[in-house]
Amino acid sequence: MRHYYKITGMTCNGCKSNVESALGNLKDVRKVSANLKNGEVEIEMISHITLEKLQETLLSAGLHYTIAMPEKDGKKSKHQHKHEPVEKGNGIFYCPMHCEGDKTYDKAGDCPVCGMDLIKQPITIAIGIVASTKYTCSMHPEIIKDEPGACPICGMDLIPMEPTDSDEDRTYQSLLKKMKIAMLFTAPIFLIAMAEMLPNNFLLNIFPQNTWNWIQLILSLPVVFYACWMFFERAWKSIVTWNLNMFTLIGIGSGVAFVFSVIALLLPGIFPDDFKTESGTVYVYFEAVTVILTLVLLGQLLEARAHSKTSGAIKALLKLAPTEATLVMPDGHDKLISIDHIKKGDLLRVKPGDKIPVDGLIKEGHSSIDESMITGEPIPADKNVGDRVSSGTINGTRSFVIQAEKVGSETLLSQIIQLVNNASRSRAPIQKLADRISKYFVPIVIIIAIITFFIWSYFGPEPAEVYAFVNAIAVLIIACPCALGLATPMAVMVGVGKGAQNGILIKNAEALENLNKVNVLITDKTGTITQGKPSVENVVSTSSINNKQLLQYIASLNQYSEHPLAEAVVKYAKDQKVELVDVKDFEAISGKGVIGTIGNKKIALGNENLMQDVHAEIPKDLFNKVIAEQKLGKTVSFLAIDKNAVGFVSISDAIKKTSKQAIEELINRGIEVIMLTGDNKNTAKAVADELHLSDFMAECLPEDKLKEIKKLQKKGKIVAMAGDGINDAPALAQANIGIAMGTGTDVAIESAEVTLVKGDLLGIVKAMNLSYEVMKNIRQNLFFAFVYNILGIPIAAGLLYPFFGILLSPMIAAAAMSFSSVSVIANSLRLRNVEL
Repeated sequence: MRHYYKITGMTCNGCKSNVESALGNLKDVRKVSANLKNGEVEIEMISHITLEKLQETLLSAGLHYTIAMPEKDGKKSKHQHKHEPVEKGNGIFYCPMHCEGDKTYDKAGDCPVCGMDLIKQPITIAIGIVASTKYTCSMHPEIIKDEPGACPICGMDLIPMEPTDSDEDRTYQSLLKKMKIAMLFTAPIFLIAMAEMLPNNFLLNIFPQNTWNWIQLILSLPVVFYACWMFFERAWKSIVTWNLNMFTLIGIGSGVAFVFSVIALLLPGIFPDDFKTESGTVYVYFEAVTVILTLVLLGQLLEARAHSKTSGAIKALLKLAPTEATLVMPDGHDKLISIDHIKKGDLLRVKPGDKIPVDGLIKEGHSSIDESMITGEPIPADKNVGDRVSSGTINGTRSFVIQAEKVGSETLLSQIIQLVNNASRSRAPIQKLADRISKYFVPIVIIIAIITFFIWSYFGPEPAEVYAFVNAIAVLIIACPCALGLATPMAVMVGVGKGAQNGILIKNAEALENLNKVNVLITDKTGTITQGKPSVENVVSTSSINNKQLLQYIASLNQYSEHPLAEAVVKYAKDQKVELVDVKDFEAISGKGVIGTIGNKKIALGNENLMQDVHAEIPKDLFNKVIAEQKLGKTVSFLAIDKNAVGFVSISDAIKKTSKQAIEELINRGIEVIMLTGDNKNTAKAVADELHLSDFMAECLPEDKLKEIKKLQKKGKIVAMAGDGINDAPALAQANIGIAMGTGTDVAIESAEVTLVKGDLLGIVKAMNLSYEVMKNIRQNLFFAFVYNILGIPIAAGLLYPFFGILLSPMIAAAAMSFSSVSVIANSLRLRNVEL
């Protein structure tokens, strides 16, 4: 028997193999096949296995994926397992290096694989953007209410409470406190140790060396067992789970040096003379231990600060959402309500300078709206009755009333935040290289440290054992797998945020990488190259019907269609005071037109292909008029009544000013730009000639666009598809990179990897510029990380000593290791200042 299940959490082929292996080991399972793309698993069983048993098997194998019954008719099956995948973007924690893919945690801590601090996603609840707001009184802060109103004590208006510090800030403050303690105790240890190198150590006039060594031990205890104890915990966890990482090296290196120093202090007699000073005490390394740990702590402190900056784009977006809105009551009065109490259909008043609370439609008034935070365009957009506005944008100098259309997680701003969150956590293909190297990196470093110890012990100058010990520790300390692991995710996180600020929404890191490889751009015409705001130019009828009746038939059929051309016709008919009538048996035929019955007449409205399908005859003079209109770049729809073409409507859709500039730039880059449109050949040719396109195809059905993309991909082309309609969704999904215009349908946006909020081809140029800059930044990061480790480890092992007498102190190695990660993050942060 075969069973199909939904599985959540798989992100790569490694995840797929792990799932198949874990479930395949069950006694009654014959075969397991996981589908990574669809998030499904097919299990062939000898006898039935419960869902609970399957979930338990995955968890036992250390796979924190959720397995559930498949959804039926868009609803979750009643048998679906109670384990729900943790939602993204709701205050949960994840590893910045994505060691376990999409795995998340519900509390702060450190990653069990790499040991790094988990970082928190911004909270995106309530309206999908901000948490429910509490209100307080400025005079009586003990008064806290869930809704705005008046203070019951003094009567003053309650104000929104300031949000508490984020977890990132708390982590930073905790590390800062530990850093201060570490520095306070490390500084005197360092001074005592440095004084030993002076020809006449003045400290020996106060106490003998052995006493100073005891003082160093006492001073080191707060550093080792409080401020930096977390590094040893992480090192132990990494060894127990065999997920070796940078903390393994730090823990072993500093731990061995500390234990050695304590034993040397307690039992100096067991050590050979090579390890002893002139005073008879054994060399101790408390200063090396504390300085190393303090420098590593400094690196963690700087990383915590940098992480806060990398997610700055999301935080800026979160701040765009207002906390309250003005509800217009049925009696006409205004009432201040919390943002999370808004419902669809509510009328909301937006005052001058206010942030728009939710996505909606202007019902009364007009104004100019600053949409720069959403589209990246600095010029305010004029909005009138019937225009849509987005949450988080800022009203200009006039007041207006909107009707709430999208609230909660449906708003554009909320979707942008969710896309940025998801993309920031996704893995780019180039990261696989760093992942493979990191897997073997730590064991190789430990082996090199052991080899270093033995070579220096046998061939090093006297005291050979001391040199061997110090250099082995230096090797362990200087290696930094962390820099390798951070190279890609940091650049992706900053790049995705930069894109969002410029109206470019990227669904995942793979899309960001592949944009840089695109060599063919397929683009739709209506709404992509053109403005998507068509207007009726002409209505032409034959002698058998007058223009007004022809327009009535055309508009009545179009009133049931969502196509932008249909909306233009209906609007034109209403302006002409034409009354619309009911249509029966309405049917939209994709890529061709619409048909229906008015009265007892069979009506067809569409292109020449539709006329052929309904066997309608087109008079020659009517056909010639249509050809003339098409050659002017207009879109024409025939109207046939009972298989006789009796007229047509011509519609023009102006080419966007930015389309020509964008296409010219893309062609100059060597990218073929091909237009695939459902429009006729004459109209398509007129547009293609004006824009100097590489090629075009007219009268395309959705399946034709799909076939053309597949044909190009078979030739080895990397294809990007730009579109905005439901009919573009299959092609957007098939393309290597689907680019949806934000002004288009939800289906198109869902099918695409990249969404341009402004719906402008110039955004594709910006997106490709962003991809180029991010990939360049990632390569720089990987270069820095590789070169640092390739040069640092041999120098720490003493490779330069025979030639130049150069050795690397463990303290200097610790400083270099700490700042290698910080340098990668700092380089990634430069992306914030890149001009697209």
